[in-house]
Amino acid sequence: MNGIGRRAFAVGAAAALALGAAACGGESGGGGTTEQAKGGKIGLLLPETKTTRYEAFDRPLFEAKVKALCADCTIEYQNADQDANKQLSQAESMLTAGVKVLVLDAVDAKAAANIVTKAEQQGVPVVAYDRLASGPVDYYISFDNQKVGQLQGQALLDELKKGGDAKRGEVVMINGAPTDPNAADFKKGAHSVLDGQVTVGKEYDTPDWSPDKAQQQMEAAISAVGKDNIIGVYAANDGTGGGAIAAMKGAGFDKLPPVTGQDAELAAVQRILTGEQFMTVYKAIKPEAETAAQMAVDLAQGKKYAGKTTTMNNGDVDVPSVLLTPVAVTKDNVKDTVIADGFYKAADVCKDDAAKVCEELGIS
Repeated sequence: MNGIGRRAFAVGAAAALALGAAACGGESGGGGTTEQAKGGKIGLLLPETKTTRYEAFDRPLFEAKVKALCADCTIEYQNADQDANKQLSQAESMLTAGVKVLVLDAVDAKAAANIVTKAEQQGVPVVAYDRLASGPVDYYISFDNQKVGQLQGQALLDELKKGGDAKRGEVVMINGAPTDPNAADFKKGAHSVLDGQVTVGKEYDTPDWSPDKAQQQMEAAISAVGKDNIIGVYAANDGTGGGAIAAMKGAGFDKLPPVTGQDAELAAVQRILTGEQFMTVYKAIKPEAETAAQMAVDLAQGKKYAGKTTTMNNGDVDVPSVLLTPVAVTKDNVKDTVIADGFYKAADVCKDDAAKVCEELGIS
């Protein structure tokens, strides 16, 4: 019997005992209903607040879907503020409080094996959310992360070729956090497109995905490579892209080179419209959060997730996984992606310097 089977059996056995107790209680005039066995606490652990998506989208979308699926379920929520030790303490508190499932977006995927193992020891299944944690994870929901890097790399390469030889200058690569396995996939995907096609002048990994650290890295790259020699910037997400752009503006670039990004943050979409950032990758958070909610509710009720899955190996086990498809967003398709999906309202995007561009593009 695999981990899911063992846990499903344990939850099912607990539910059966609860039903039996409810029946006995009913005979003696006590309380208890079969519906109580269908509810329970679900723990949601998110990694940080520097990336705006988590508090603005992931958490509320997840919570809304859980409530729609399971009126008797309650959600215990914590954000680790990019601190792996803090996240471990938060998980331990949730396990002590009796959560039936943990949904974990790990600060540090390898360190999170401690959380996953502790959960397994208590018969609590774990859904790895957005990042594939180490340890005996039960399910994983995210995007095809190498595809994200490929989209970024291809968009950058295509734009560089429009200006002539893609090797006429140098590209700076600002990757994500070394503790995030997704960052390694983004980097791998980008290199699969860019290697041999461009000259990488400087490349950095960015601790904690910090925009401030990305800005410092870009400042160092400008000093090393020279602002006139930089023709493109691969930035792994919108926060690091924003840091790189701030560094180049501070250095007095006459014209900003194309800069990539990811997450379709509001500020990034506005930068794309005004020409400061070239592209971002839109990962529709609603289906990701709602799939995680379905997995969590199913597990809380002692069932297996019924949706179609593939398999991802996290170095410890083969994890049943759902990988969603990312979409490249440039100025040309803002209207047809993040606006059309309702991810943002036009009124939220079309402000200040972006307002005139929205009018020209028919975004209203």
